[in-house]
Amino acid sequence: MPVLFRRRHVWLPTLWGAVVLLGALAVIAAALVASAPAYLAVTEPARGADGNGARVLVVEGWMEDRELDQAVALFRSGHYERIVTTGGPLETWVGTQAPWKDFATRGALYLAAHGLADATIDAVPAPATAQDRTFLSAVVVREWAARQRIRLDAVDLLSPGVHARRSRMMFRAAFGPGVEVGVIAAQPTFYEPQRWWKTSAGAKLVLGESISLAWTACCFWPPAAGSHEERWAVPPPNGTRAGAAPALPVDKSP
Repeated sequence: MPVLFRRRHVWLPTLWGAVVLLGALAVIAAALVASAPAYLAVTEPARGADGNGARVLVVEGWMEDRELDQAVALFRSGHYERIVTTGGPLETWVGTQAPWKDFATRGALYLAAHGLADATIDAVPAPATAQDRTFLSAVVVREWAARQRIRLDAVDLLSPGVHARRSRMMFRAAFGPGVEVGVIAAQPTFYEPQRWWKTSAGAKLVLGESISLAWTACCFWPPAAGSHEERWAVPPPNGTRAGAAPALPVDKSP
């Protein structure tokens, strides 16, 4: 009869060994908690082919007003020639019907009305989607640039705080290796990054983005460029192909 079991020696920690092990785990956990915002809210601008940085600044239009104000200051202090705002459909705003059709338009109009009336701003809205919204926004920007014959060698992406690292990952996946994607994390306005666990807003954002980044890293595989899977979006009501319309014009009046 074959042997079904065999004896092995198992090393188990003593009481003091368990205390030391738990203490080490607590120190590691505290370090991870403290460093989570710094890791997620990464700021690494693109260098550009000539070393002078990106000429295009992509701004996620769903950011808060004070975060969009940072886009104004960034554009004025940098070397950018164009701003592209992104974002999907927007139906309500502060409990009422929204005056804009999408976040991209809302962001573009806000920037134009708050110091960038003379800048080149292109609103590139994305349709409603059943998949990662940031990824589809990046796909729509890529296709818009191709239609407009705008060469995107390098771009900088302004993203709200702890969303920055995952946003850059999605834009890199959509743009491909031919485009250098830099990222700049906007400073949060509703919590302190060093004490994010002390507020519900900070805890929700940091923990939510940590989980989302982990899922993206292990489970998100970008579909082939131009495939139906890449544009797994809800068709617009008029039946036109999602994202086929050119960028919306920006009203630059104050």
